[in-house]
Amino acid sequence: MRGTSIFGVLVVIWLIIGAIAAGQRGYYAGDDKNCAEAGTILVTIVAGPLNYIGANPQIDCDLPQPSE
Repeated sequence: MRGTSIFGVLVVIWLIIGAIAAGQRGYYAGDDKNCAEAGTILVTIVAGPLNYIGANPQIDCDLPQPSE
């Protein structure tokens, strides 16, 4: 059981570091968010500390448009 709790704490710390990195890149600024911006924020948070060793994850997202 102890290993599971340590793993959980490490995952939370990993995600907090990713959230800090996203904030430092200014991803939370602005009101208008689209699919690509939300995806980029999410993968930046998931990348966690990898952001500080050169990872710069970005998402390009094309949603289908409704017909006219």
